[in-house]
Amino acid sequence: MAVGIFDSGLGGLTVMDAVAKRMPDLPIVYFGDNANAPYGVRDADDVYNLTTKAVERMWDAGCDLVILACNTASAAALRRMQESWIPPNKRVLGVFVPLIESLTERKWGDNSPPREVEVHHVALFATPATVASRAFQRELAFRAIGVDVEAQACGGVVDAIEDGDMILAEALVRSHVDALKRKMPHPEAAVLGCTHYPLMQDVFQDALGAEVKVYSQANLVAESLADYLKRHPKMIGTGEETVFLTTGDPQKVSDRATQFLRHKITFQAA
Repeated sequence: MAVGIFDSGLGGLTVMDAVAKRMPDLPIVYFGDNANAPYGVRDADDVYNLTTKAVERMWDAGCDLVILACNTASAAALRRMQESWIPPNKRVLGVFVPLIESLTERKWGDNSPPREVEVHHVALFATPATVASRAFQRELAFRAIGVDVEAQACGGVVDAIEDGDMILAEALVRSHVDALKRKMPHPEAAVLGCTHYPLMQDVFQDALGAEVKVYSQANLVAESLADYLKRHPKMIGTGEETVFLTTGDPQKVSDRATQFLRHKITFQAA
C-alpha cells in the first residue's frame, strides 16, 4: 500500500517531488496517463472517464488515498466522482484545496460564511478545460467575497513542456500573460492552475512583475498532504518504495521525466 499521485502526464511530478522532499519516507505510486495526455483540451465526460479508469488502476496498486495532481481532472471530474463513485473506504483529493486555503487564508473545514480577503484581483492561468469548468471560481466563491478572478486559458504550454521545448513554452507563457494583462492590467495575485506550470514559475513571475504574488501548487499540496496524513495515518500504507507507472512508452516517459526533474526516474508499464 502507498499514497497515489495521478496526473495525465508529467506535470504531477512537480507535486510528487515536493511531497517526497517533505516526507522522504512516504511510499508513493505515481501514475501518468501519458498515452492520453494532455487532458486540458478534452471535454468533461472524457476527462471523467479517463480519470476514473486511472484511479481504479491505482486502487489495484494498493493506493487507498489518491491525489489528483492534475488540475483538469480536479476541476472537471473530482466533484462528480465524490458525489457518486468513490467508495467509503477510499479517498480521492484534488489540488485546488490547498491553493484556495492559502489564497483565502482559511482552512478547508472552515464552513463559516464567505468573507472579504486581502486579495481582490486574481489572475488564473490554467488549461482550457480547467478554465471552462469554472471550478476554481466556484470553490473560491464559497469562501471569499469581493474577489475578481480573470482566467486565461494557456493553450499549448503543457504540450511544449511535455515535448521538452522550453523555449516555446516560455514564449507561450509570455503571450498568455500579455493577453491576461489586457483584461486585468493590475492583478495582485496569480494562480498557476496546472501542475506543469511550476517549471515556468520564474517566467510567469518575470512577465507579471515582482509586485504580483504567484501561487504555485507543489509545495502547498505537499504541506496539505502532510497535515492530512497526520490526521489520517492509516492512509499512509505499508509500502517501502516509490513506483512510477505510465500508460505511455516507459522508456520515453522515463527519459522525459529524468530531464523534467533532473534526476533519474524509471517508469514501468501500467
